[in-house]
Parts: sequence; C-alpha cells; structure tokens
Amino acid sequence: MEHCLSAFAGLGIENLQVELNAHEVPGMDGSCLPFVRQLREAGICEQEAACNPYVISEVVRVADGDSELIALPPLDPSADFLETTYDLDYGTGTPIERQSYRAVITPDAFEANIAPARTFVLEHEAAELRKAGLGEHLTYQDLLVIGDDGPIENSYRFPDECVRHKILDLVGDLFLLGRPLVGRIFARRSGHSLNHELVRALLKLDAKQKRAEILEGKPVLDIHRIQRILPHRYPFLMIDRILEVEGSQRIVGLKNVTVNEAFFQGHYPGDPIMPGVLIIEALAQIGGVLLSQELEHKGKVAVLLSLDKVKFRRPVRPGDQLMLEARTIRLRSSTGHLKGWARVAGELAAEAEIKFILTDAESH
Repeated sequence: MEHCLSAFAGLGIENLQVELNAHEVPGMDGSCLPFVRQLREAGICEQEAACNPYVISEVVRVADGDSELIALPPLDPSADFLETTYDLDYGTGTPIERQSYRAVITPDAFEANIAPARTFVLEHEAAELRKAGLGEHLTYQDLLVIGDDGPIENSYRFPDECVRHKILDLVGDLFLLGRPLVGRIFARRSGHSLNHELVRALLKLDAKQKRAEILEGKPVLDIHRIQRILPHRYPFLMIDRILEVEGSQRIVGLKNVTVNEAFFQGHYPGDPIMPGVLIIEALAQIGGVLLSQELEHKGKVAVLLSLDKVKFRRPVRPGDQLMLEARTIRLRSSTGHLKGWARVAGELAAEAEIKFILTDAESH
C-alpha cells in the first residue's frame, strides 16, 4: 500500500478515493512508477479548497537501536516541499554497499528519481519466502533479488536503487499524516515500523500545538452562553466552554476535571476516576450545543436517543482537561446523528456515536 500512497504524495495529490476489487494493492513492478503514470494519464485537477500542509516546526526524533528518523523544520520558511536524506547501511557481509541519497520531493523530481526504484530482497530472504509458500509465481524478472554478485537475472535501474526505494517507502508511510509534509527528514536504517512511529510523533506534536493555540484564544461560547443553550445545571453541566464551532458540522469544547466534582466522592474514594458514562454525557452535551447551531433547531433541546460504538480508552482523573469534539454524521429536522471523541492531552479517552431526538424546549 505504501507504494500507492507514495505516488499520491510524490505528485502532490491530496483528495482522491481509491477502490479495490482485491485484498491488496497490486505489486506491479515493485515500484510506484506504474501508479504515477496512471495518475498522470487520468489527469490531476487543482481544486478551490486551500491546501493545509503540515510544516515541521521543531525537531522530532524517533529511534530503535541504531535506526533513527529525525524530522527538522525547513531551512527556508517559505519552502513548500519535503526534503529527504536516507543513509542505507546493511553492514558488512551483505552484497548491498552503504548508500546515501538526498531527494527533494516535487512531482517531476519524484517521478524521475524515486518512483522507478523497485522493492528488493536479498537472495536468502527470497529463498525463505518461497519456503514459506510466498511468491512462488514470481521470477527474477518480476522481483529485484540481490545475490552476492548483484541482481539475479535482472539489473539495477539506478546504481543506488536500494536507497531510493527506501525513500519511496518513507514518503508513502509519511502520507499517513493525511496532509502534505513540509520540512526535512533524515533517515538512517529505518523501516516501516519506525516510519509509522515518526508519523505518530508528528501527529502528537500537532495536537499539542493545536491545544495550546485553542487554549490561548478567546472562547467562542463561555459558560453563560452555554447555559442559554443547554438546560443542564450543577452538578450535571459537563462543559466549561466552547472553543471552536464550524457551522453545524463540528464543535470543540473543554471540561476542566477538578477534585471537587461531586461524583468523585463515591467514584472512587482513594482512587478518583471520572465515570465513563459522564464522559459520554459530556460528549452528548457538546453534541446538543452543535445541533443548536442549525437555525431550525433554535429553541429545541437535543434529547439522547441512542448510543453506538462506545469505547473507553483511558481513565480521566482530577486535574485532567477533557477536550471534547463532535462531528455531524447526519442531521434532520427532528433527529441528529453525531460522532464524538473525548481526549486528555491528545490521548483518546472515550469515543461514541450518539443519536438525538430534537424536542421543543417548552416540554422540558
């Protein structure tokens, strides 16, 4: 899959839908060049929506033994591309000599220098795969198998094709960020697991920075305005302020969890934990505020109808800040269907799909 993703990232494609009629993406020739050519042939359209790149703002490093990945801010603040440097070193006793390669990921440069590089295996690795019943239909022309004297019954497309393919894989894995990446990446002996670890670290940093920006800003709705929308009052009002509202599609709010919460007296003495049902109640309340943004729902109250796909991921304790987010799945005149997430310091605490029925406020 990373070969297909690499083609998207290399060509700067952000918005597309991929449909498969098999269990996995076809291997093609082991590179991503066939995908690049098909995308070029199909045509790439520039859309009106603004691009939202992830610009690396500080140094992020992940490592596993002598393998490491380092993400660095771009040297030029106006840069809009990713620069990668990979140091490939299998050590002594292998037919692949140490290789280093630097690539600037722009569409033309990617297509010419990275996309043709094929996946590769060492001869003993190929033998182990075949012994396990894998790849028995493949020939040496289908897969780049490297023996003591170089490729077996095949030839390199580049003298340093192996390190170029490692960059191809890296670019594909980094596409899991969901946004174009701008900055510099230095890689040494990294593979898919470490690449994914860097993605998680970058997402965690991004969430932390977004939380800081939100908390520093002025709330969209303070507690007084929330109370004008929701009928809930102490001790059952679970929202302190609303931080973001995007029409009737998305909302973000905050609940400061203090040791003075009434429920901590019995849940549990000596080990206070916020009840999971109250975390879901907080999500339901923020969902009610979101539904109230629709004009036809003004003056109506969102009453909980059903819950689905409820999951609890971590405990919430006194001192935590519960960041609540809800997004609309479906909205009708008398019902609403939302997906909600509750997070603490960027870590998911709970999630649920919530359905509401909207009733007149006078009836409550």
